[in-house]
Amino acid sequence: MTNPYEAAFEQSIHDPEGFWAKAAEDCHWYKRWDKVLDDSNKPFYRWFTGGRINTCYNALDYHIDQGRGENLALIYDSPVTDTIRKYTYTALRDEVAGFAGVLRAHGVEKGDRVLIYMPMIPEAAVAMLACARIGAIHSVVFGGFAAMELATRINDAKPRVIVSASCGIEVKKVIPYKPLLDSAISMSASKPEKCIIFQRSMEKASMATGRDIDWSEAMTTASPADCVPVAATDPLYILYTSGTTGQPKGVVRDNGGHVVALKWSMKNIYDMDIGDVFWAASDVGWVVGHSYIVYAPLFKGCTTVLFEGKPVGTPDAGVFWRVISEHKVKAMFTAPTAFRAIKREDPKAERMKQHDLSHFKTLFLAGERTDPNTLHWAEDALNVPVIDHWWQTETGWAICANCMGLHAFPVKEGSPTKPAPGWNLQVVDISNRQMAAGEIGALVVKLPLPPGALPTLWQNDDRYVESYLKEFPGYYKTADAGFIDSDGYAFVMSRTDDIINVAGHRLSTGAMEEVLSDHPDVAECAVLGVDDDLKGQVPVGFMVLKAGVSKPDEEIVKEAIRMIRDRIGPVAAFKTALVVKRLPKTRSGKILRGTIQKIADNKEYKVPATIDDPTTLDEMEAALKDIGYAGARKT
Repeated sequence: MTNPYEAAFEQSIHDPEGFWAKAAEDCHWYKRWDKVLDDSNKPFYRWFTGGRINTCYNALDYHIDQGRGENLALIYDSPVTDTIRKYTYTALRDEVAGFAGVLRAHGVEKGDRVLIYMPMIPEAAVAMLACARIGAIHSVVFGGFAAMELATRINDAKPRVIVSASCGIEVKKVIPYKPLLDSAISMSASKPEKCIIFQRSMEKASMATGRDIDWSEAMTTASPADCVPVAATDPLYILYTSGTTGQPKGVVRDNGGHVVALKWSMKNIYDMDIGDVFWAASDVGWVVGHSYIVYAPLFKGCTTVLFEGKPVGTPDAGVFWRVISEHKVKAMFTAPTAFRAIKREDPKAERMKQHDLSHFKTLFLAGERTDPNTLHWAEDALNVPVIDHWWQTETGWAICANCMGLHAFPVKEGSPTKPAPGWNLQVVDISNRQMAAGEIGALVVKLPLPPGALPTLWQNDDRYVESYLKEFPGYYKTADAGFIDSDGYAFVMSRTDDIINVAGHRLSTGAMEEVLSDHPDVAECAVLGVDDDLKGQVPVGFMVLKAGVSKPDEEIVKEAIRMIRDRIGPVAAFKTALVVKRLPKTRSGKILRGTIQKIADNKEYKVPATIDDPTTLDEMEAALKDIGYAGARKT
């Protein structure tokens, strides 16, 4: 007998038009679609062609019209400013309509681009929804990005208006944004007509006469704007992701498929209902912030939490438990890195005992592989399901997940469970032939991609094909390697370029990281392959220890090497490991494995714009030099 997940998955693969048409009935349309799936211009598939829709209406006005205007829409919780502010659906709609009027008053119309460079404040979400309200295309750039990276995105998107704030806050440090913005504009060929600046009390930005507009002043005279119907296939936003050429790729998200897929996902993947409180502890500058802070919870009629803080340091490792308890969060979505940081500071989860977490039902992790040690620590501490799921900026929502609203499968450590409905995930070799169960290969998705995934790159169809569709014809290349076991569970081992070749043996660094993370003294770790004259590549491990560990580093290293030998075997040639204070990471918490590898291999590298703290690279370089690996920084 099939369960609800199996029934949904089978229909989504064999009758995608019927499956997604039913899901679309749960959304508001000004005009129904002419065709659910338009495959007339392969490989550029389009969903709900002919349909007319408005994303902002589905997020806000729809619920007000259903009599839920006084329900809570958004909770802003900012431990860095000691602020909690709550918005009902009506209040948030009024703010959004007002700011949409500000944008319109300064020339923004349907199809124009608006670049948003904001910290984690409600005004960031307001600006995004305001763009959607009038059919403008927003492009959010992570607040605090360096001027050069910001300029690159300005040149590509060519925004008519830029929306920013005077500053952001990193724990206790105020980061002025306006000097970065001014510098970016000065070096970019494309110039915005206007900049709208939200002045925060802790840092007042200087304003350019004739160009810069004060957010608060403009809102006092704004005429609220109504929702503008747009084509389902019109772009909603552009979100830039790093490219191998150094030129960022502008991932496009359309309006219709995005509303349908994300609203469907809230119940079927996250088991969220109208009125439930959902917290994605991410940033609006990343895809998680777009999908699951701003849009999906509001499509569903949930309350979304917008959090300006860190898992540790604002003020301590108990802040997540305080937020969950105080706001009665039902489900949370964050990166494993956040829980590793909490585990490192509070290994026994003592701070959790100070809070009532009885409303909390599920923890979802994504952004990187969830190591078994972190999984089990979270399960034991929270006593709720801890669900690993896997997706990408390009996909917009989960490729694989334990769909808690359909059927909860037993958790297998190291696996994000099974492909979500709509995602025909397969494993192929370099010749595009399907691999047997349990064999590692390239993880690919058979076309067409489901609604909500990218239809192309911004004004660059050729690069879309080259980057994602060319290597495996008929499939979307995830650039991740892994396998699907005999039970249908997917295992994402590593990026395809992180499969290392040790004396002819193809080995997964992800599998080695799983072993190291099982060491009782290791809080987090990374394994990567470095060049070796004899074997081609050899693995090197980097370990950050838990707080309070007194055992000598040398002893922990010996134990780690022995664990790899015992579990993976001598074939791994794992003989070198380092204990480091911290690992270089992006602001979203991803370990910069590629950059570490270039340092170890004495290759030129560029300090990534997304790096959280550049001094971590200096520390890594010094540590590697001590064991004879690292060369000098070249660029």
